[in-house]
Amino acid sequence: MQTLHLTAVEEAMLGGQEGDGVALAMRVIVGQARISDAPRLVEITSAHVDSCLYHGQVSLDFAHRLVDLGARVRVPTTLNVGSTDLIHPGLVRDHELAAAGRELMAAYVDLGCTPTFTCAPYQLPNRPAFGEHVAWAESNAIVFANSVLGARTDRYGDFLDVCAAITGRAPYAGLQTPEARRGTVVFDCRALGEFSDLTYSLLGHHIGSVVGAEIPVLLGIPADASEDDLKALGAAAASAGGVALFHAVGVTPEAPMTVEGLPVRVVDLETLHRVRRELSTVASELDAISIGTPHASYAECVRLSELVVGPALKLPFYLSTARATRERLAESGVLQVLEAAGVTVVVDTCTYITAILSPTWKHVMTNSGKWAHYAPGNVNVSAVLGSLAECVASARAGHLVLDA
Repeated sequence: MQTLHLTAVEEAMLGGQEGDGVALAMRVIVGQARISDAPRLVEITSAHVDSCLYHGQVSLDFAHRLVDLGARVRVPTTLNVGSTDLIHPGLVRDHELAAAGRELMAAYVDLGCTPTFTCAPYQLPNRPAFGEHVAWAESNAIVFANSVLGARTDRYGDFLDVCAAITGRAPYAGLQTPEARRGTVVFDCRALGEFSDLTYSLLGHHIGSVVGAEIPVLLGIPADASEDDLKALGAAAASAGGVALFHAVGVTPEAPMTVEGLPVRVVDLETLHRVRRELSTVASELDAISIGTPHASYAECVRLSELVVGPALKLPFYLSTARATRERLAESGVLQVLEAAGVTVVVDTCTYITAILSPTWKHVMTNSGKWAHYAPGNVNVSAVLGSLAECVASARAGHLVLDA
């Protein structure tokens, strides 16, 4: 095991010279650094905190302890989704959970965090640049930061994330280091031909379920793949496995020029058809539609607004997005189009992690591989995975409509 070297400033934080709250946070960071055999700590430029999502009394106890000790974040820090929609509190049916979630979210604001409450901080201004060291939690945010932005973050869980924000430090280990960021296995996707928006979710789920926490290198991803496409791919891969970084040759900034010597797995259309069957557990019955996992971007919301204009939707339709995106939608008039069509816009949280959907609904359609992976276990529904166009067509018909 390596010796952990701390700077004089870090030793002072650990020793309590900057207050008891900073000292507590530094003890957590140092403990993790020793577990991960880090030789030193690295200064971070930002943090994204997942700990504001309520998981029981311990979530509140830790946050309140930091507040009581006078801790404050020292780098720009965004907040992940919480357990309630603060703008539309009536959407959450579990009032006890909503109250605890609201209290926890407020505690993190008291620590100096910005109340963004989104799982997609990369859609906000001032996102990290290539090579910046950050401490981001939430699996899809981690994989997007590493893969698409080329920033450096390891996987940070609850409590470790906010401690990094308070100290401005993270262990120099894992994906913070260049040697850990090299690809380990190739997925040859060239046999897939033309990609649709659904292809990315299906491919991501397949990759995550196969590689676990390895680092895949992808061949054949379209050069014009959008950030929303890459978001869907990374989110599904991180949910189905532990993928925190992928390389798409010709698309993402750290993708290798050569893949010689790496094991190769070929992905064909039948593979994706099988994945869709695995993630879709209903045949034709539907109770509702839920999209926006991870949070829908402004461009995705605009596309949805274009699709819902016309005949009325017969099924409840939920769209999860960031409050900042909702503000922009309201300013442009897109929000009014969505709501007039019957779309319920959810912010600050997501329908697969809190009690928003009716408990009587058993069959819900989504365009998100991540939602389809988690919702059956989290909110006791059967999911069916489709494209955004298929989701709208199904909502309009009142039953499942698939193109193929």
